[in-house]
Amino acid sequence: MRGKDQRCTSPEPCPARSAPPLNRRAQDQRGLSGERSKPHGGSLTRGQPAAAAARDLHGRDFSRCLRAHARPGQLGLRNPGRTRDCIRITDDTVTEHPGPQVFGKGRHRDGVRSTHNYIAYRWGHKWVVVSVLVKLPFATRPWALPILVALYRPPRGDSVHGTPHKTPAHMVRLLLARLMRWFPERHFIFVGDSSYGTSETARFCQKHRQHLTLVSKFYGDAALYEPPPPRTRHTMGRPRVKGQKLASPQEVVANTATRTRLTVAWYGGARRDIEVVTGTGHWYRIGEDLVAVRWVYVHDGTGTHRDEYLFTTDITMKPQQIVERYTQRWSIETTFQECREHLKLESTKSYGQQTVLRFTPCLFGLYTVVVLLYLQLPHPLNVLSTVFWRGKSTVTFSDMIMCVRRALWEQWCFHTQADPQEFSKLSPPLQETILAALVPAA
Repeated sequence: MRGKDQRCTSPEPCPARSAPPLNRRAQDQRGLSGERSKPHGGSLTRGQPAAAAARDLHGRDFSRCLRAHARPGQLGLRNPGRTRDCIRITDDTVTEHPGPQVFGKGRHRDGVRSTHNYIAYRWGHKWVVVSVLVKLPFATRPWALPILVALYRPPRGDSVHGTPHKTPAHMVRLLLARLMRWFPERHFIFVGDSSYGTSETARFCQKHRQHLTLVSKFYGDAALYEPPPPRTRHTMGRPRVKGQKLASPQEVVANTATRTRLTVAWYGGARRDIEVVTGTGHWYRIGEDLVAVRWVYVHDGTGTHRDEYLFTTDITMKPQQIVERYTQRWSIETTFQECREHLKLESTKSYGQQTVLRFTPCLFGLYTVVVLLYLQLPHPLNVLSTVFWRGKSTVTFSDMIMCVRRALWEQWCFHTQADPQEFSKLSPPLQETILAALVPAA
């Protein structure tokens, strides 16, 4: 690890570190993939082996090696010649950090332990994470790789530090603005739950509709209107901001006798038969502009999920696309769980401002780095440490981290210039036994 007095001497920002803040007051904004390199291929395939990259992983050269082997094109950020959309998933997670001197801590709702009838709270940090959704060649479901992280601070903490309070939805808009500034040629589909699908976020996405589309939960009693009629000459007063009132989604569903049946991709990569009712309108909130939306009512045919209302700011999007893109949001929950289990997300003992704002974002970035390095491993190395059992049919993150760890040990730790033959003096069976025993236990 780097010492306290060492710095990254590369002229570009390190992807494993935090990106520069949006402004002087937004010191808690942390980007994990903030470089703008030249266009590179956009497919997630196994390229150059990470073992060759591991030989260069020495302190300050880490960021330079990472840029050479894990470029933004592999995350779908740069993909010249293709017009497919980049799906961005956003959610927040709470990491427990009790203590009187912990920077930025607060009392937050724990979405994992809370239910519809009971709300559980935890003292700690609330992190807003923006992830890119990628389809790995061996996975049955898409994976969510974190690329941007921001620390949400409670209103009391902002008042103590003299900074304006930002809600999670406001912080997400700032992070999305940064993505659009970094990659102006891309079009992003932003998927979030109801806490991020606010009217302000919808207006923000409509304002930047050439680069951004919102898919989120909707309200059954939302106020929908027609666009205002054209203003005629010699009309007194201010121009109208909305037209005739339309029926709410709940009223439309209640008056619809026949629903459309679809088979869509569901949570966890499965397929599910659903019934949908869709409609369009302009969402109106007092004091705000109209936002053209397409809403979809979703009824699960098996009865295991509640009825939901979804919406998007792209009225040309089909109902099946809206449902499938929203259900893919669950992949970020799997990412949070794997970060807690394998990267010890909640075991950090940091309490200072700089440590809090740097350490946890680096752990989220490490998750993305491990996946990218695994994809670049040659075939013999990416299966040696893979564990399979009855019922398991795909590679998991635990397999990835073991394969990457073994590749780093074989090509770097056990073959340094100081002692090039210490480990090689052992017999091959003994070397294999040592690696097989240490890799899972590290």
